[in-house]
Amino acid sequence: MLTELIGGLTVTAPPLPPEVVDGADEAQLVAWAGNGCPAAIEQLVGRYESKVFRLARNITGNHEDAEEVVQNAFFKAFLSLPAFRGESRFYTWLVRIAVNEALMKIRSRRFREVSIDRSKDSEDGEEKTISQELQDWGPNPEQRYSQEELRGILETAISKLAPRYHIVFHLRDIEGFSSKETAQTLHLSLATVKARTRRARLQLRDSLDAYFRPMKGKRKL
Repeated sequence: MLTELIGGLTVTAPPLPPEVVDGADEAQLVAWAGNGCPAAIEQLVGRYESKVFRLARNITGNHEDAEEVVQNAFFKAFLSLPAFRGESRFYTWLVRIAVNEALMKIRSRRFREVSIDRSKDSEDGEEKTISQELQDWGPNPEQRYSQEELRGILETAISKLAPRYHIVFHLRDIEGFSSKETAQTLHLSLATVKARTRRARLQLRDSLDAYFRPMKGKRKL
């Protein structure tokens, strides 16, 4: 992928020593990458490739499609760097491109229609109307499950989320995006992002409670 990325850009920057590139911050790397600096491109790809792939795989549910999404997202991002104004993090901008690529991939497969739009739907009021109390799982469920088992349980629960909740949850709680960054990335209102985040967390808690509640009941016997 790196060779294809570099091959599609016009190189105007002189070669840079590896130690200089290794110590550069993201803004400087982006500036060098915009001039076609291979070392800067390699650094940016190395920093974010695995994260973008994980996001793409979670959206598409397919390893091969995720790889194609990653390649297309990086290529479009680097090709469009002259239009990047630095108003957000480069990674946030890259994720926005990757999300769009992943959704287009889903639509092209005609498996299901996933729509993320600017419309303000009924979820904007969910933050106020959701009154469900989160159930207590009992103390330290990690003590009853290995890390590997917990990871598998979480992955299964997350995979059951509806796509619109899945994407928001991934950006907020896995990638660590703020609600504002998530809203900008997905072209949603801030209220919708907050509502979908809360709904996703509630659904996950309900799903995980199915695993932990039986153990809690047995402990009381």
